Amino acid sequence: MSALNDPSERSVPVIGFAHRGARLDAPENTIEAFDLALRAGARGLETDCWLSQDGEVVCVHDATVGRGLRRRKVGETSAEELGAFGVPRLADVYAQLGTDFDFSIDAEHHEVIGPMIAVADEHRATTRLWVCHPDLEVLRPWRDQTSARLVHSRLRGTITTPIERHAYDLAQAGIDAMNFHHSEWTAGLVSLFHRFDVGAFAWDAQEVRHLRAMLNVGIDALYCDRPDRLVATIAEWVPR
Repeated sequence: MSALNDPSERSVPVIGFAHRGARLDAPENTIEAFDLALRAGARGLETDCWLSQDGEVVCVHDATVGRGLRRRKVGETSAEELGAFGVPRLADVYAQLGTDFDFSIDAEHHEVIGPMIAVADEHRATTRLWVCHPDLEVLRPWRDQTSARLVHSRLRGTITTPIERHAYDLAQAGIDAMNFHHSEWTAGLVSLFHRFDVGAFAWDAQEVRHLRAMLNVGIDALYCDRPDRLVATIAEWVPR
């Protein structure tokens, strides 16, 4: 069992991912928002990636940007044009902010995964890249191709197989972590995934009580919109 998943070896601290950067203080998924999150002490950043019309990996949540007559589809717009809307290339994030952070990225379509990993490879950031996708079959082939971490991210209620079987399947596929909504995790469920050496990640943990509850059940990573709150809560947490 890895130090990430072993509660007795917390030399590897819980990863706090700033969801879309410091999105309450700056436009989400922008260099500014990411920079503010890192300055607040966040160990990790979270974003979503698509391919632009010219094949660049860009950081943006929705398939469209802008409003009204300026509304543009990401996949039909060049990276340079998207930059005018504040949408950065993944390469720009690494170039301007460095690589000393964990980066959790939701791959919004499967074609973006290869180019996304290639950008991380170019910046020697692959081992701290966490590739998230809801389809296990999309993630599975990448295990033998990259040292990037692979995360199965979806709601528990959408998983049709028995949960222990699912944890086993993730382990067999070499998937590094399961990402559920924080309300779906229990201490027993975290322990189950850890038994198969699969990390337990919790998204949308916004309130201090939610963050503390997840820390107390042994969660390995948290996603929060408030990096200051996230960092402070993790820092003050004492394992029970």
